[in-house]
Amino acid sequence: MTQQDDFSNTLQSFSTPGGEGGRYYSLAALEAAGLGRIGRLPVSIRIVLEAVLRHCDGKKVTAEHVRQLAAWQPNAVREDEIPFVVARVVLQDFTGVPLLCDLAAMRNVAADQGKPPKIVEPLVPVDLVVDHSVQVDHYGTPLALRQNMELEFARNSERYQLMKWGMQAFDTFRVVPPGIGIVHQVNLEYLFHGVREADGLYFPDTLVGTDSHTTMINALGVVGWGVGGIEAEAAMLGQPVYLLTPDVVGVELKGRLREGVTATDLVLTVTEMLRRAKVVGKFVEFFGEGTGSLTVTDRATIANMAPEYGATMGFFPVDDKTIDYMRKTGRPERECALLEAYFRAQGLFGMPKAGDIDYSATLSLDLDTIVPSLAGPKRPQDRIELSNMQKSFEALFAASVAENGFGKPAAQLKTRVSTRIPDVDLGHGDVLIAAITSCTNTSNPSVMIAAGLLARKATERGLRVAPHIKTSLAPGSRVVTAYLEKAGLLEPLAQLGFALAGYGCTTCIGNSGDLAPELNEAISANDVIAAAVLSGNRNFEARIHPNIRANFLASPPLVVAFAIAGRVNVDLSTEPLGTGSDGKPVYLRELWPSSDEIAAILPFAQDAATFGQLYADLTRDNDLWNEVPAPSGEVYTWPPSTYIAKPPFFDGFGPQPGSVSDIRGARPLLILGDSVTTDHISPAGAFGEATPAGQWLGSHGVTRKDFNSYGSRRGNHDIMVRGTFANVRIKNLMLPPRSDGTRVEGGFTLLDGQQATVYDAAMAYLQRGTPTVILAGEEYGTGSSRDWAAKGTLLLGVKAVVARSYERIHRSNLVGMGVLPLQFKGSDSVQSLGLTGDESFDVLGVEGELSPRQDMTLRIRRPDGSSRDVTVLCRIDTPIEIDYYRHGGILPYVLRELLYTA
Repeated sequence: MTQQDDFSNTLQSFSTPGGEGGRYYSLAALEAAGLGRIGRLPVSIRIVLEAVLRHCDGKKVTAEHVRQLAAWQPNAVREDEIPFVVARVVLQDFTGVPLLCDLAAMRNVAADQGKPPKIVEPLVPVDLVVDHSVQVDHYGTPLALRQNMELEFARNSERYQLMKWGMQAFDTFRVVPPGIGIVHQVNLEYLFHGVREADGLYFPDTLVGTDSHTTMINALGVVGWGVGGIEAEAAMLGQPVYLLTPDVVGVELKGRLREGVTATDLVLTVTEMLRRAKVVGKFVEFFGEGTGSLTVTDRATIANMAPEYGATMGFFPVDDKTIDYMRKTGRPERECALLEAYFRAQGLFGMPKAGDIDYSATLSLDLDTIVPSLAGPKRPQDRIELSNMQKSFEALFAASVAENGFGKPAAQLKTRVSTRIPDVDLGHGDVLIAAITSCTNTSNPSVMIAAGLLARKATERGLRVAPHIKTSLAPGSRVVTAYLEKAGLLEPLAQLGFALAGYGCTTCIGNSGDLAPELNEAISANDVIAAAVLSGNRNFEARIHPNIRANFLASPPLVVAFAIAGRVNVDLSTEPLGTGSDGKPVYLRELWPSSDEIAAILPFAQDAATFGQLYADLTRDNDLWNEVPAPSGEVYTWPPSTYIAKPPFFDGFGPQPGSVSDIRGARPLLILGDSVTTDHISPAGAFGEATPAGQWLGSHGVTRKDFNSYGSRRGNHDIMVRGTFANVRIKNLMLPPRSDGTRVEGGFTLLDGQQATVYDAAMAYLQRGTPTVILAGEEYGTGSSRDWAAKGTLLLGVKAVVARSYERIHRSNLVGMGVLPLQFKGSDSVQSLGLTGDESFDVLGVEGELSPRQDMTLRIRRPDGSSRDVTVLCRIDTPIEIDYYRHGGILPYVLRELLYTA
């Protein structure tokens, strides 16, 4: 820090373990300087404030920034922009690979312009965890793990070669190889090291990650959240992460969970409650005695699902439970003691009580009111009590799509259809996928042990899972299988079909692998509403499997239970799971493990030596990774590949950006409804030969069996642009309804009055020189932080999106790619304005001086020659975003700064 005004006395000393002493920027000293009642600020705000104070250089971070945040008020108008410099960046491979492609392309530009390629170098530590690539192709056998990993490496060897090049090309870039675990659990168990130090200066761990569930690390008192790869790349290259000063909602947890209630039940209740409280874009901070009673892994379950309840973070302050978790996960004693010493010196240690902190709003939840629950069938915030599952499914079956239902005649509910599999027929509500998967729950030993205990009791009673149900176990780290095996619980899970299938996200991100062809045929031919049950965090339409429309989130033990029952339209509080080997009915209550049974096994999951052993050498016994060739050199040479391609975002790059201008004569490419997710926008999951992406691969000699998934091909823009807006469940309202009133689903639009794929129409408009826009409803871009949702939008030629509201990350990513996000004002909407897709549009007010969140004019020109001007809000929210937009995006802005600014 170079500022010498109000803050000169904030650099102070504290006693570190060993007594040598260390320097830190004192928040108490900042308060003593008269900058505000900092001791009453939310803990999360104080941690951000420390980073702003520490990086105050008079340029990107100024004294005024420090003063503004120090004077944070609970209910002020949010206009101040915070430049937040993070300590590190975490990537997962689906978003990390295109980011690495961008960095490699930036080095190409540097070399081409006579600059040292090493000028493009991450300035903070970067960890990429490969966790999104493994699919559940094989399941239910002891060979499944090895078979799935062999397929993973066969499909992804070109991507992994790029990663190995990155490891040797960039000094601060590490890779956690495939087969180790899910990024967020690895972050908790291994990457997090408490307080960080540089040249004797100590500061809290902070980060951003390229996965929206980066928030899981909030359980350890770490400020961090998910951003798109675009924003993360800028953070890696020394740019602050800019955000508007947030509201902070305090959530007081009271009491304790009842016997038999899991952390999953708790988080589904929290998600429902906070969605209703509209915490989108806000910090959520938990406090109170009930919060203090939760383990770090229970806190992590709640923090992980911050994107599902819409918050930027779900933050838990550091307390004794934090230190205990560090010790039990094998952190060195000095790190544990240092974390406590630093946070005590800053006045940040301990769980706040009611009245200690000034929050923007305060909510309360009594843990004793939580009951066993699931969520679904299409959104994670739609909680269903276990005892209501049967009634709920039956109601949703006949409810309209607008009511989140399936719009089927109630009389068809009990219809069953035959399949070509002997003795297997299908009915609505039948479970076809049951997956213990995802960071949300597999990082929590209590629910994993509960699943194992339930499985053991079930097998002892002679219960089995029908073989046509795709069952899988995909833990968040190797630690999970280590403790399950020591406790004798891995084998009974495998006996029920939950054999180890891989260490990765798998089913939760759509890598469920395909169903048997006979099941797909029966579902498609008869429009069967089949079900999946998974211990995941997201269940958006077509995410889990394109043919499974009812997807329910549940705790791991409930996943096992519903797999045994074989259907979701069942009341497990009164109906038996099945018939035991003794011919008697077996009820869930007979199998459900007690808290004492779980507690007796927990020590196996809290063995520091196991963590130390498994994380000591990530390449040991990893022959598949060790055999991947490692390219060398400072500049990537882009060998021929259908997985990796040099991105086009720097084509024609020069020292000065072009000018921005009003958008004129734009045609709508899509008109979309509410809650369009990044899963709908961004290419994800499998794709067929008839799709534009499939046709492109076929033209390059790639057969269908080698297509892999969109996610694995994120490093190739030719694939990704063809898959943007190609989701099989997306509904473009420009297309007229069918004769039965239903809408065409999939990536289609109208071009000159004729149905065409979105890609083909976009390319036709680009060839004509016609700009395009997208119109949408509420919560546009909700879901995962998929940077290709914005990159693909740009490459399709879209100049602006006009929506009723936006999800935080996607709005930021649109600006980061130079696409203009606009928001309807008041009651204006596609429907109220009568927009059908026949119109053309001008966006006026782009030229000249731009200011954050200014009004612009959307001129609607109708085919009859009439026009109408509508005021819209420009959602370029901060001054730095104006700079990004003028430069054509955040990456060109950063590259110009690196290459041309001394």
